[in-house]
Amino acid sequence: MGKSRARLFRRAPRAPAGPAEQLHGQRGPEEEAAAELLEKLQHPSAEVREYACASISQLLQQKHVIPAFVQRDVVRCLGPLLMDHSLAVRETAAGALRNLSACGGFDVCDDMVTNDIMTPLVALLKECSTGLDANQLSPKKCGGMNKNYIEDIANEAINLLWNICECNNTALCIFNKEGCLEAVLHYMKKFATNVDLAISVANCLQAVTEDNPDLLSSFNASAQQILETVMLCPESTMKHILLRTLIAGTVWNIKDTIPPGSLGSTVNAILKIFSESLAIDAGETIISMNEAEKNRLKLAVEAETEENMSDTTENCVLGEDDTMEEIPKGKLERENDVSDLLPTDKWELKEVTALLMAQQTALEIIVNMCCSEDPSDDEWDELSSSDESDLFMENSYNEGSGLLLSPLCLSDEVNSAFLNNLIPKKILEKTAFPNSVALDICMHNPSWKPLIKKLNAVQCRALTCLQSILLVSDVDCLGGASAVQSLAQHLSQLIFSKSELPTDTEFLEAVTSALRALLQTMASKNISQCMTPEQLLALCEAGIQSSNASVRVNVVSILGISGSVLAKEQNTAETLKMIGKFLLEVAMKESSLVVAGEALDALFDVFADGKEAEEAALQIKLLPTLKEFQPVFRMRMRKEGKGQYSTDQLCVLDNVKMNLRRFIAYQETLGKNPT
Repeated sequence: MGKSRARLFRRAPRAPAGPAEQLHGQRGPEEEAAAELLEKLQHPSAEVREYACASISQLLQQKHVIPAFVQRDVVRCLGPLLMDHSLAVRETAAGALRNLSACGGFDVCDDMVTNDIMTPLVALLKECSTGLDANQLSPKKCGGMNKNYIEDIANEAINLLWNICECNNTALCIFNKEGCLEAVLHYMKKFATNVDLAISVANCLQAVTEDNPDLLSSFNASAQQILETVMLCPESTMKHILLRTLIAGTVWNIKDTIPPGSLGSTVNAILKIFSESLAIDAGETIISMNEAEKNRLKLAVEAETEENMSDTTENCVLGEDDTMEEIPKGKLERENDVSDLLPTDKWELKEVTALLMAQQTALEIIVNMCCSEDPSDDEWDELSSSDESDLFMENSYNEGSGLLLSPLCLSDEVNSAFLNNLIPKKILEKTAFPNSVALDICMHNPSWKPLIKKLNAVQCRALTCLQSILLVSDVDCLGGASAVQSLAQHLSQLIFSKSELPTDTEFLEAVTSALRALLQTMASKNISQCMTPEQLLALCEAGIQSSNASVRVNVVSILGISGSVLAKEQNTAETLKMIGKFLLEVAMKESSLVVAGEALDALFDVFADGKEAEEAALQIKLLPTLKEFQPVFRMRMRKEGKGQYSTDQLCVLDNVKMNLRRFIAYQETLGKNPT
């Protein structure tokens, strides 16, 4: 109610790494095997223990079997194996625990910490860090290369640490207390030769540095030098772009450790990395990478055909007793591959996935930059320099389109870096719908189909970024009235370009939040709106059906903002009647008090003043309806308020209740003094 607030992104727990459909009340053979597999973990043979860990790792990707393992103390069974004398067992045990933490969610991670998983995990991390430079290679090859067990174990352990620390504060405290940062940063030194390990470390670092002031003192000059080295890495693969983006996010999290004199250059380096990531067209990358995959597979088939022809020729000279049993190609590799990540031969898909993750991460961090809480007076100055304002005006237009190129209203350093790296322009480009050709490729390729969700996530994050920029930027900084109207048309096209209004909840929340912020800005500066009343009502009628309360709040607020503008114009009484009826119905029938309160707030704005509003209010019987509804709203607040809503929400609802009383009194005054 009132002005919308920017959203602050928190890192969400990782999604399951494999298929994880929730099945209730169903017992399968995997569940039956839990006791048997856990028993095999105690077998004297390392190969049997490795097999059991690998089997458990696969089963734990299915959520419906997790309770069976948790009830049998899987954490206490697997935990000691993190320090098993067999390196292969350590790796598969860490992988199984990693899947348990990723697929089990908060409750399972809490249970893992309660069962003291951090003790063997910290010991493993420190031991691997010490032995990292020993270069322990196994004679067993994986993907044509000797397997480095220490680095592979470290990768699984770091992912496990990341998952647990994201979900559990006790684990984070142990991370701080046990000095895990030094060990984790030591792994980062391998980024030049093992980018996958480095990405895992970077994800972990970004998680443990978020809202963790106790860790800041551990980031000495040596630690910061490691991060800086990674940020300056010149490699141009998508994985390296993701790595630099994650490290840039970590540096932003620890910005309080950066000397004020270096802050400007550091922020510029961070935004330069984000700009590099956002400049890449994900749709075109999907198209080119898919083509590269086809060519690679075609060459592989041709090479295999030639090899088979050669084998046939050789077999012709073998005697009957010399015939060898053929092992199906890839069988051994599949059996030994216990990784829950993408197959090793999917490098093109991995590259695209890394790009989309980099773009999503960059956008989320930019949102947090806009919403940076409690900035230090020494670091962040209010934007007041006339020279700086002139710079914004000169750079406010996207060449040829008039769309905004605004800065963040934080410090001068951030604002300048924001402009210099053309961040807003690139954010705006990401708000468009994904490339249709790329979507078609993903739709018809099962392994690439998960990219559709990632493409949509990038679009939604970009819209949230746009909302944040709108909330902290002045109209002049946005490029003036014409640029703001162009942006309004762009958002309208996103909503109304298709035959049916969008129904995806995440997209609806993002686009309506951006539109709400934009309409607030336009209304405050008397800039004419580009959406027709019919479009607004259509959007609101669709949005109010959403299961997401934030979407419903947004559309009600949008209608209130637009209605208050229309109330100042001539011959709008009929439209105001429709808006009033809609808002009254929402206020009286909405299940959420927050949404009902927003609808009342919108009514107060629409019918606050003006002859058109007075006429419409009389025709829809606004005053008697609100007088009748007032005690109902009070009763709902008494019954539903406590326990269901936050303190902030209750405070706002109390204001709505008070404003309802005042608005009724105001309307009664109008009735006594007709104009």
